[in-house]
Amino acid sequence: MDRVDSTRAFVKGVKLIVVKVGTAVVTRSDGRLALGRLGALCEQIKELITLGHEVILVASGAVSVGRQRLRYRRLINSSFADLQKPQVELDGKACAAVGQNGLMALYDTLFSQLDVTSSQLLVTDNDFRDPEFRKQLSGTVKTLLSLKVIPIFNENDAVSTRRAPYEDSSGIFWDNDSLAALLALELKADLLILLSDVEGLFSGPPSDPQSKLIHTYIKEKYEGLITFGDKSRVGRGGMTAKVKAAVYSAQAGIPVVITSGCAPDNIIKVLNGERIGTLFHRDANTWGPSGAVGARDMAVAARESSRQLQAMSPGARSKILLDIASALEANEQNITVENEADVAAAQQAGYEKSLISRLALKPGKISSLANSIRVLANMEEPIGHVLNRTEIASGFVLEKKSSSLGVLLVIFESRPDALVQIASLAIRSGNGLLLKGGKEARRSNAALHKVITSAIPENVGQKLIGLVTSRDEIPDLLKLDDVIDLVIPRGSNKLVSQIKESTKIPVLGHADGICHVYVDKSADMGKAKGIVLDAKTDYPAACNAMETLLVHQDLVQNGGLSELVVELQTKGVDIQGGPRASSLLNIPETRSFHHEYNSLACTIEIVDDVYAAIDHIHRHGSAHTDSIITEDRETAEIFLQQVDSAAVFHNVSTRFSDGARFGLGAEVGISTSRIHARGPVGVEGLLTTRWIGKGNGQVVNGDKGVVYTHKDLRLCA
Repeated sequence: MDRVDSTRAFVKGVKLIVVKVGTAVVTRSDGRLALGRLGALCEQIKELITLGHEVILVASGAVSVGRQRLRYRRLINSSFADLQKPQVELDGKACAAVGQNGLMALYDTLFSQLDVTSSQLLVTDNDFRDPEFRKQLSGTVKTLLSLKVIPIFNENDAVSTRRAPYEDSSGIFWDNDSLAALLALELKADLLILLSDVEGLFSGPPSDPQSKLIHTYIKEKYEGLITFGDKSRVGRGGMTAKVKAAVYSAQAGIPVVITSGCAPDNIIKVLNGERIGTLFHRDANTWGPSGAVGARDMAVAARESSRQLQAMSPGARSKILLDIASALEANEQNITVENEADVAAAQQAGYEKSLISRLALKPGKISSLANSIRVLANMEEPIGHVLNRTEIASGFVLEKKSSSLGVLLVIFESRPDALVQIASLAIRSGNGLLLKGGKEARRSNAALHKVITSAIPENVGQKLIGLVTSRDEIPDLLKLDDVIDLVIPRGSNKLVSQIKESTKIPVLGHADGICHVYVDKSADMGKAKGIVLDAKTDYPAACNAMETLLVHQDLVQNGGLSELVVELQTKGVDIQGGPRASSLLNIPETRSFHHEYNSLACTIEIVDDVYAAIDHIHRHGSAHTDSIITEDRETAEIFLQQVDSAAVFHNVSTRFSDGARFGLGAEVGISTSRIHARGPVGVEGLLTTRWIGKGNGQVVNGDKGVVYTHKDLRLCA
């Protein structure tokens, strides 16, 4: 029995499936229809529908069926003399016109026996040049699928306008394999299955005993090295066409499996995650030479590589970072293309603007990231730094040194630039790293991961940084408290809470970014306007953006509150109010003060004084970043000392709460925890300490064998 393979774990989430059945599958060697195979195909599709899947069928075979029928008609309508003459090959368009009718009649009969309704959709290459056609096509298919009807597609060869429909490979599609790939993209399918008359893609012609089945296709490994056999005996392109369509589809984010359609249950096996056929997946190049790497294997490999990294000289570790910075700049165009594809897909999927804003790598971002990495590379060496030195006894010296944590698991959403920051910080601090980014950024993350790991030298190994590609792997990773040393979730409150509840591994992060700006009665209103606008509008989707504006009650009387409201509204900020502000300003009342907008919106509330502001922050804030605007030093000190947040500011924007702006080079995240690290976490937050003792034969012997001095020694310059 075929075993379930971890590379196929993604099929658990598959809903919409495009199945393309090749001519060689639906016909026998003599050209007649293979009724048994067609029946098995229909039965499998029926089962998929019963299991809740949606199925689109792309059916080849019309030309072959029509050719058989027309040959018969020509035979019975020919005289004996006619049959002695050289026989002219039948026109393919005529064959298609005759065969399509018979093929669809057969599908209709077979599906009807299973209480399933099918429908026919004939298309041509030119149809897809019309945007309105694409729109109408999508709407029709969605309606059919909602009614549990099977849409059956085929190219309308009978009226195709291409010069040589069986040879011309120009245009939008050129055979039913490429049509299936096009439809999978157009209709946003979750999986494309290409059924062939062989088990899958082989390293050479399937008839060659030396050829081996390729279970997972990796373009970088196999492209140009595979010897294809003869063209399909009845179809247009055979395996060459299937591979071309599969690579195209997989690179666009839709997994593909090429498998045999001659077996009665291979489609079901694919959906069960069994290792049959050949899988084409965009992230396959990150899975290693033998397919997907198990969670433990990935973590262990990262630890082993991290120890090699720690053993390098400080200069060698810095050089890796400099090489990564240069590699990012050299590959900026490729990274941008992948990121633009992610952004376009997110927009089509209807994601919120705040997420799309975090997802986009805006012009100049790659250069900025590269420069940040260079800052990290030129920082003082953080590993092995002597923090203190103590003489325990004469001839026995104990040192406390900074040390790498080990292996980090970072789970982040939306922002692909976070991958670069996290990876560079991990390398600088000598840690192994496992990364799981949001699915909306999978193209960008894969491109960035490939560029970064390619710059890591062989003696350390690319497995230093593992890219986790499936959500299904996260539960297994969170169980590895013996291998993974720290989990850092960067994302929503829900994500952080789920992680904390699911693991024994220490978790570093913040749940929310409910940041406040308090404008005191003694504030300089010029400063206040600039700071408030910057805190809210510079980057509204950031976790350090202002979500609540607190205003001293005296500013209601002197017009200061109105000025701030006008400034915010002029910038397009949607304002809600607390009970006092909503009543006074006649604005909607907020449902909750503990709300992170992540957009051009904020809450305003009026407070009596600085103590009321502090109390509000402690009751409704998230201990992230809070700022006071005042010219009264005593009031400022009260705020700075009593507000219990990771970062507390005076007369500056909350947007400064950032690793790069703090001079940390970059940040792995912002922590609101009170243990280990707090605020923006840079290199120091990814280090722990070790004790290094050097003696000369000392023994304890019940504390009678040593005379303790416990003398602090000067640190070496």
